Amino acid sequence: MTIESTDLQNSTNTAITYSECYQQCFCSDNLELMKTIESNTIDLIYCDILYGTGRKFADYQDLKPIRSEIENHYIPRIKEMHRILKPTGSIYLQMDYRISHWIRCLMDDIFNYKNYIQSIYWKYNAGGKYNDKFKTVTDEILFYSKTENKCFYPERVMIPHHPDTYRRIKGYANAGITININGKQRENLWDFNAVKKGNYTKINPEYLNYATQKPKALIETIIKASSNEGDLVADFYMGSGTTAEVCKDLNRNFIGCDINPRAIEITLKRLNDARS
Repeated sequence: MTIESTDLQNSTNTAITYSECYQQCFCSDNLELMKTIESNTIDLIYCDILYGTGRKFADYQDLKPIRSEIENHYIPRIKEMHRILKPTGSIYLQMDYRISHWIRCLMDDIFNYKNYIQSIYWKYNAGGKYNDKFKTVTDEILFYSKTENKCFYPERVMIPHHPDTYRRIKGYANAGITININGKQRENLWDFNAVKKGNYTKINPEYLNYATQKPKALIETIIKASSNEGDLVADFYMGSGTTAEVCKDLNRNFIGCDINPRAIEITLKRLNDARS
């Protein structure tokens, strides 16, 4: 089956029920799409949001790092995300230092500060040299739940032990020291390589020449830890479609959108190539 995108402007205005969906991708403004989704429908939301750099990229214009512009864009969207998320659901919003303080305040107001779980920091490999500050090599991912009854499975994303550790496990047991054979619990600093092109000797198979593409391993960690097979995962800043592809790999239903037609084109090609 070929997965097709739906132009929201040509669809009906009635709420869409996703009980039978597998993967649905919309070329649409995300606020307009969210308004069509029934309340308490989504199990997990992950969004790599606009970072507020003010830059003009090849495929889109980023927001300016101005408080009024950030609030005008994000307040209605975060309110909709809260409405459509299930009571057991979680939301992860990824950004960098430019707007994380503003988004944290908005999330505390809309999701309730008591439902802030933690900040996760993705450490990526980055080039460049700075003479006026330390080099920035992290994104921040704000992790919130809708209620205290969230689904969360840290045992699914354990970090494997070093091979030498496995050889010592028997000795630890004999000494009365408890060690989890499945690995050690993941901390909130995640070290995954950024998606780069590579070089002539080793091309990165994930690379799609999309400016904000994120590694599959990063999103796999979130989806495994905060959802189950058959759950509905949403990404309203879909970009190159990494979340959609990971959902396919992990047997999750998916709904996502991007206002950029090129993002939809890349996403659909990824999904259809994976099916062929």
